[in-house]
Amino acid sequence: MPRPTVDVVVPFAGPPAGVAELAGRLACLRLTPGDTLSIVDNRPGATAREAPGGVRIVPAPAIQTPAHARNRGAAAGSAQWLVFIDSDTVPAEDLLDRYFHEPPGPGTGMLAGGIVDSAPAGGRGDGPAVRWALATSSMAQDTTLGLGRWAFAQTANCAVLRDAFTAVGGFRDELRACEDADLCYRLEAAGWGIERRDDAWVLHESRPTVRALLSQQLVHGAGIGWLEREYPGAAPAHRWPGFLLWGARDAAQRLLRALRHRDRDAAVVAVIDPLVAWTRELGRRRPNTRTPAR
Repeated sequence: MPRPTVDVVVPFAGPPAGVAELAGRLACLRLTPGDTLSIVDNRPGATAREAPGGVRIVPAPAIQTPAHARNRGAAAGSAQWLVFIDSDTVPAEDLLDRYFHEPPGPGTGMLAGGIVDSAPAGGRGDGPAVRWALATSSMAQDTTLGLGRWAFAQTANCAVLRDAFTAVGGFRDELRACEDADLCYRLEAAGWGIERRDDAWVLHESRPTVRALLSQQLVHGAGIGWLEREYPGAAPAHRWPGFLLWGARDAAQRLLRALRHRDRDAAVVAVIDPLVAWTRELGRRRPNTRTPAR
């Protein structure tokens, strides 16, 4: 039985030269008749055009958020399913076939694909930020699908049934982060389920430096704070200064164990874990919405 048709949507907000590089990476994807592949240019002043290899560039300049970009990319197609992947990922060439190797159940609105952390290209794969991401599998779907009542699939790699996506109104355009959690919660409230597709994987490039990692965590923290306000109980805040003291003590204990066993990765995790946790908490104070550009 042939698989359903798919619109692949990839938001992009990097430098101009990055569009061609991204199109080249996505060229490995195996498409069949009825499928489309769109890079959604989320930068101010973006225009519609075509990238090398026939990849279409869909403009989404109104609001600089991945949520808005994904909505514009979804609106540009009409396939039965939408597959969202991030621009810092490299998909398996048969990603779409892997998603539908087994037919989704009748009540399934989303498929959670696999996400595997990898070192960034360019010989920057041995820094502490990269080692932390690899050691903790920071982007694995288990990180969010293991949250019990508040579980959700990450849009770095997921598939959404178009009918379900349309029924709940898609993503909230204004959200900077945690738009994936919000979408999943609204799908669940509407009666749709999530299935895992771990074999439908992408490689996710880790942040190359600690500074870049913590900048990312500030954005995540803003999203987490918004989630807790919108869905009380989804992401309760920690109390300062107790959280700060607990993190420091836990890090010191784990670091001593790592040094005793000469475990470099464990030492890196011991040091960076509390930095990530503290930065997320600080990020709660930042806004998680953006307004349309004028």
